[in-house]
Amino acid sequence: MCAASCRLRRLGIDTGDERVVFLRSDSFICRSEGFDARSRVELHLGDRMLVAMLDVVHGELLASDEAGLSESAWMALQPNPGDRVEFSHPRKVESLALVRSKIYGHELDGAQMEAIISDIALRRYASVELASFIVACADGRLTEQETVGLTRAMVKAGNRLSWPRDIVMDKHCVGGLPGNRTTPIVVAIVTTLGLMMPKTSSRAITSPAGTADVMEMLAPVALDVPAMRRVVEGTGGCVIWGGNVNFSPADDVLIRIERALDIDTEGQLVASVLSKKIAAGATHVLIDIPVGPTAKVRSQDDAAALAALIERVGSHFGLHVCPVITDGRAPVGRGIGPALEARDVMAVLGRANDAPADLRWRALALAATLIQLGGLASDAWEAMNVAAATLDSGRAYRQFLAICDLQGGLRTPGVAPYQHPVIAPRDGLVSGFNNRQLGTVAKLAGAPRAPLAGLTVECRLGDHVRRGQPLFVLHAQTEGELAYALAYVARHPDIVELTDK
Repeated sequence: MCAASCRLRRLGIDTGDERVVFLRSDSFICRSEGFDARSRVELHLGDRMLVAMLDVVHGELLASDEAGLSESAWMALQPNPGDRVEFSHPRKVESLALVRSKIYGHELDGAQMEAIISDIALRRYASVELASFIVACADGRLTEQETVGLTRAMVKAGNRLSWPRDIVMDKHCVGGLPGNRTTPIVVAIVTTLGLMMPKTSSRAITSPAGTADVMEMLAPVALDVPAMRRVVEGTGGCVIWGGNVNFSPADDVLIRIERALDIDTEGQLVASVLSKKIAAGATHVLIDIPVGPTAKVRSQDDAAALAALIERVGSHFGLHVCPVITDGRAPVGRGIGPALEARDVMAVLGRANDAPADLRWRALALAATLIQLGGLASDAWEAMNVAAATLDSGRAYRQFLAICDLQGGLRTPGVAPYQHPVIAPRDGLVSGFNNRQLGTVAKLAGAPRAPLAGLTVECRLGDHVRRGQPLFVLHAQTEGELAYALAYVARHPDIVELTDK
């Protein structure tokens, strides 16, 4: 039974995705209920309920009979200012015992995985509990059957769409390759040819930009399911943020913790990717697996093992999964960061003279794979020719504009006010890139939170460069972020590797 109530107040404090309620240290609720800082509490407002983390305030920020809500908590509960909310202790989260079992190495069955994911989707886990589940499943600790169970549980926890087509296309890149923003180009090409591709994408987890971050520079992406259907019915495809359509909602909660921990584990990666494809109604899924010494996947053997696991797990759900192992030695395109990658996308689609050739080629190769999967070409050579003709004729560009129009209108990416070249310290041959360090530099410059920030790569593998020639250019929206990025570059002089000619 709810014990006590107090007036609600919106504090305007951004706690990210974590829902936080603030009470004074001398609040009668804290005293009577024994609540301490970081306690989990239940808030009840009419028929609405919210589980939140408690932070304690000392001083006069709140009255003794007030409860302050963070922005995420306020948006979730949706009260009116001055509403009175009742507090209680949350019920015991039984599935945490299963997480502890997994920590000690025990295998979880499908029902147990479903219990955990259901509670995660309902926001019953605190951040530390979410982190413990992620870590317990990391480093190969999920078996294949657990991965199947995790995938099924994630699908069950959210919405699931179906489409009036026998073949529905989708694609995903496992990541680790800066600038590899092929999705908008691929969607434009294959939907021009009559294939259906309702693409939901994620925001950045550990990278300087996710596909949704990049697409948001060009058109609105926070569409709900009816709006998504309207775009797909009008054009055959879309490129939207998956977080607004409630596909695999537990995964969206886990992603926040994975971002903080800067980890992306294999089993959870497979479950995350496939659960969202299944929920979106896909039948045929292309998985791009870049391989390189500083990519997420480091070796051909690891890539082959991941590809096989994705195929096997997908087969449990009737998915036709086509993994493609690609070159991940160097960044793709010129831009790294939302606005800069969006400019590359538009340059390729618009057939600009300075469009990055590597991004164009990769997008065509992936589109060709989907064209062949969709039965529109008899072999890879024909599929590549069809894809190139669709792009080079301008039809894919016009299709992309139509998609943007239905998603809410085309936008033009801005330009960061602060730019600084990082120059070659000597003459040499560009022999390698540290993709992880390039990503870190772009994030220190502000990406993706500052969408105009990041960097542009000014050289390619095999290029001969002269001393003083720009290797890459930093883009920042504040002087402070530019300074952070430059300090990191100074400590890591081999982000772009140079060898003697």
